[in-house]
Amino acid sequence: MNIILFDNKREDFYPLSLTRPIAEFRLGVLTIKEKWESYFGSVSTFSNDYLAEKFNTKKIKEDNIWINSQLLPSKDIVTEIKSLRVGEVLKKESIMLAFRNSEFSLDELNNVESNSDFSFLSSISDIFSLNGEEIIADIALINSQNNERSLQEITDSNIKSGKFPVYFEQGATIENCYINSSEGPIYIGKNVHIMQGSMLRGPFAICENSVVKMGAKIYGGTTIGPFCKVGGEINNSVFFGYSSKVHDGFLGNSIIGQWCNLGADTNNSNLKNNYDDVKIWNYGSQSFLQTGLQFCGLIMGDHSKCGINTMFNTGTVVGVGANIFGSGFPRNFIPSFSWGGNSGFTIHKLEKFFSTAEKVMKRRSILFSDMDKKVLLEVYNMTKRYRNEK
Repeated sequence: MNIILFDNKREDFYPLSLTRPIAEFRLGVLTIKEKWESYFGSVSTFSNDYLAEKFNTKKIKEDNIWINSQLLPSKDIVTEIKSLRVGEVLKKESIMLAFRNSEFSLDELNNVESNSDFSFLSSISDIFSLNGEEIIADIALINSQNNERSLQEITDSNIKSGKFPVYFEQGATIENCYINSSEGPIYIGKNVHIMQGSMLRGPFAICENSVVKMGAKIYGGTTIGPFCKVGGEINNSVFFGYSSKVHDGFLGNSIIGQWCNLGADTNNSNLKNNYDDVKIWNYGSQSFLQTGLQFCGLIMGDHSKCGINTMFNTGTVVGVGANIFGSGFPRNFIPSFSWGGNSGFTIHKLEKFFSTAEKVMKRRSILFSDMDKKVLLEVYNMTKRYRNEK
């Protein structure tokens, strides 16, 4: 079967989907695309044209199964998708899940109602809300497959409590730490280094080549993507990868994209003083919308940075390529390529931004390529209106 993951409501997932297809979002241990590859093997994506060069985009054949990237796979839903006939679309009430057709078109398709229970990204905050259960599902998926990612249980050199297992992959080191798996398993990826004195609670996942600094406190529902460095206190948050929160400070109910850096003693609020549900900026509606959540923290797009002692208010959305600094709370919607803080913002000039991005990526031995520049230039132009820039 030729499987193509397509983006449906990309604007609802800005700023994270400004620089990647939704299928490249990380939830649990794996990205959404990696989850589907575990069931189908080769999978491609269908998103905006400016992302085509950087990502493995659509490979259309005569017979294709198109799957909504917001859908998270399970055995039951995969079975239903495999059973689709050409010209059928799988739905759950008003939610379109998948269809089988020679092209990306919903014209004249026959509806098939899904009988499966499944997880689905209805909003950007679902990334951290669903993350704990996705960690559990991904660990079970990895364990069920006979591949190089077979997991081993951690040794007795640490203090462990709880009924769920703690797994590690080749090259991972963790010593003199306290691990509580009473509420879910813990996954430690290849060549991860967890320094002494750290306290971890499951469900928790940390991916290859990441580092947890001494004395860190990491609560359940948290994923640290590959090549990250983290410290301080982190609760129910997702790092996509290649980002750092090295020092003390609190991060809760948050999503951090790639190539971000949070300065020492950066803190975010994840609960309003009046305990009301949190509103966050939604690009699709061009307004602040209710999340229905009492706990919602910071959402930060790729290549954004903040200085020491930065304070983020509840439900703050930071775009791509922003540089935030200074005292006080900055506003709770910061457009892409903004430069400043509570006292006001100017434009983060592209030449200065590209120079910083090149240095940051070089530290991870990754080239800041012309392809990266093209994507980010497109994002810069797409987001001008939010900076009142013509």
